[in-house]
Amino acid sequence: MSPPFFFLVKTIQPQKKYETKYIMSESTETKPFSCATNDSSFSKKMKLNTHTRAHTSEKTFFCEICNSSFSKKSSLIDHQRVHTGEKPFSCEVCDSSFAWKSSLVQHMRVHTGEKPFCCELCDSSFSQKSTLTTHMRIHTKEEPYVCELCGSAFSRKSILTKHNRIHTGEKPFDCEVCGSSFSRQSNLKVHMRVHTGEKPYSCGVCGSSFSQKPHLTNHIRIHTGEKPFTCEICGSSFSERSNLTNHMRIHTNKKRMSKTKVT
Repeated sequence: MSPPFFFLVKTIQPQKKYETKYIMSESTETKPFSCATNDSSFSKKMKLNTHTRAHTSEKTFFCEICNSSFSKKSSLIDHQRVHTGEKPFSCEVCDSSFAWKSSLVQHMRVHTGEKPFCCELCDSSFSQKSTLTTHMRIHTKEEPYVCELCGSAFSRKSILTKHNRIHTGEKPFDCEVCGSSFSRQSNLKVHMRVHTGEKPYSCGVCGSSFSQKPHLTNHIRIHTGEKPFTCEICGSSFSERSNLTNHMRIHTNKKRMSKTKVT
C-alpha cells in the first residue's frame, strides 16, 4: 500500500473568494506495468501503451478535418475544439470560457494575481511561462524573429508581424467612421480620438489636454524651456524636432544660393 498523501484543491465561493483546502487521500493502487525506457509505472496496460508513444513518437489518432495526428486520444479531443469552437471550461468568476483546461488555469491568475514564473535575473514575475520566455530576451538580447526582406530582427513574433506591414503595405485596422486604415491597432486607437474628441493627456501646470502623449511632451517644454533639438551647423536649439527641420532649410537654401552665384 502506498503511503497517504495530500493534494491541494482551490474552490471558488459564491462571494468570489478563494478558499484553500487540504484533502488527505490514501492510494491503494498498484502499478504493475513499467516503462522499459524510464522508471514510470502504470496501473493499466492501456496507460503504459499511451505513455510509450511519447518515446516512439508514434501518432495513431488522426483528425478527420485537417489530418493532424496525435499520440493520445485526449490530445485529439482537445485539438478538435479548434474546429468545433467548443469551450467547455468556464471561469466561475467572470463567465469567460475556454477550449482547454490549461487556458482556464492561466486565466484564473488574472483573478488571483498569481505570478508563478519568476525571472532569476531581475525578480520580475509573470502569470504565463511564455511571457517569461519573451521577457528573458531583454537580458539575453536574443532576437529570433528575422524579417526575410530586410534582415531586421526582433525579440517577439508580434513585433515582426507589425514590421512586415512596412513591406507589404497592409493596413488591417479600419476606422468605422471615416474609412481610414492603419497598420497598427494602436494607431487606429489614436486616430479615433479625432472623432470622439477625447484628450486623455493633461498638462499638470496649465491644464491643457491633448489627444496624444507626444503632443503633451512638446507642450510641457513651453513651461520648462527645454530645447533638446540642436542645429549642428549654427548651434540654434528648438523645443520641437519639426522646428529644427524647418530651420535646417535656411542652411540648405544658403548652400543652393551660393552654388548659383558660383556658376
